[in-house]
Amino acid sequence: MGVLECLEPNKVFKYFEEISCIPHGSGNTDKISSYIADFAKARKLDYIRDGKGNVIIFKAGTQGYENSAPVIIQGHMDMVCEKTADSDINLAEDGLKLRTDGEKVWAEGTTLGGDDGIAVAIALAILASEDLEHPPLEAVFTVDEETGMLGASYMDCSMLKGRTMLNLDSEDEGVLLVSCAGGATACCTLNLQCELKEAAKGSSVMKLYVYGGTGGHSGVEIDKQRANASKVLGRVLFEIKKIKNIHLMEVSGGTKDNAIPREACALLYIENEAALSELTGLTARLHEIIGNEYIRTDSNIGIRLETVNNGNVCVLTKQSRDLLINTLQALPNGIIRMSNDIEGMVQTSLNLGIMNTELISDTVKRVSFSFCVRSSVDSEKKMLLDELDSIMELAGGSLTVTGEYPAWEYRKDSRLRELMTARFEALFGRTPKVEAIHAGVECGLFADKLEGLDCVSYGPDIADIHTTSETLYVDSVRRTYEYTLDILKNLK
Repeated sequence: MGVLECLEPNKVFKYFEEISCIPHGSGNTDKISSYIADFAKARKLDYIRDGKGNVIIFKAGTQGYENSAPVIIQGHMDMVCEKTADSDINLAEDGLKLRTDGEKVWAEGTTLGGDDGIAVAIALAILASEDLEHPPLEAVFTVDEETGMLGASYMDCSMLKGRTMLNLDSEDEGVLLVSCAGGATACCTLNLQCELKEAAKGSSVMKLYVYGGTGGHSGVEIDKQRANASKVLGRVLFEIKKIKNIHLMEVSGGTKDNAIPREACALLYIENEAALSELTGLTARLHEIIGNEYIRTDSNIGIRLETVNNGNVCVLTKQSRDLLINTLQALPNGIIRMSNDIEGMVQTSLNLGIMNTELISDTVKRVSFSFCVRSSVDSEKKMLLDELDSIMELAGGSLTVTGEYPAWEYRKDSRLRELMTARFEALFGRTPKVEAIHAGVECGLFADKLEGLDCVSYGPDIADIHTTSETLYVDSVRRTYEYTLDILKNLK
């Protein structure tokens, strides 16, 4: 007996449980891709499976819908794999240990994969049913969404005839997503001159830490105005460079492009005790000033000094030190523009996610600044990349742009959005929220490839996605399934 066998809608949870028995983390989707292809074969449904493992299944419209325009149902088959320290599950080889109390579904010791396994389960349940009313269907299952939307980027969409798409990759019931940001990774690099110094008597090497930032997702939470630890470090270094006999050795901060850095640090060489005393006093003052400025967003932020081993040190020349600090100060960060179409939506932003220093030779160090650039208007994304390019040209550095993906721009005239709003009100007696997300979703890639695509992203309530506390709510799944069936019935 299946763990979820008692839950409704029965078919949806049946397929969700079958999916959960198959390892399907990002980059490990061959088995689940085969499962979906075998599902189509068993039901004699036409399908395409491409070289990356993306699968498209086609199903004819039911009686009365034979000549209706096709509708695309879309979700991704990969999940984020995380587990607790005491879990013995090998997520590359083992299935999940599903649990339910009748109201919620979770996985013991691991992520659940509700994002986006529930989309796959709902689509398969619809494809398997013989008693539903629906237009011709094109069910699109993509791989590796969680690691850069690689499947959707690769997919040849020329065989898709539908221009109406239901994307089931949202985690808040009652929210209709209608726009998302496009993005790119922008890496700025500076080659800087350095020199070896023999540690003098009374000198010291100190690590300067900016710590305790709240951090967060660089798209979804950029509007919270939280401190970027690397940018705060630049501000502190700008004050420190006014003190004589202090040399900068390196800077670092952050670990991911798409996360607001919570910590950053600089390595300093201080020639004498007088300079150290001045530095200590300045650090204490800035600790208080910055703590007060961010008291509401980053209540634990602070600055501290820590002594490290002293020996021969490689410091930046004064000219290179000043160039680095001034460049770090000048590089933009945070919200650039808010939307005029959707109240409260960030339209364009960037986040300095990773800052790093590496030794190239005895006389050269390279500092890199890696940004996640986002905009729901592609021309503004280009404008921001051009701004970074200009700054780096002035500084004598360079810019490399990778991983670009397009924006899903807001449609002022969306038949699907109007229909889905009206049907939600009719079914549930309340008005859904129409929102945009300042992060990338696959809808942007499909909208770029399918001219005139009318798309809405929605889904059931899922809490704590991408964590071992991930929870899927049963009644919300039932309502979302019924809502999807109702939408298809009304897309005649």
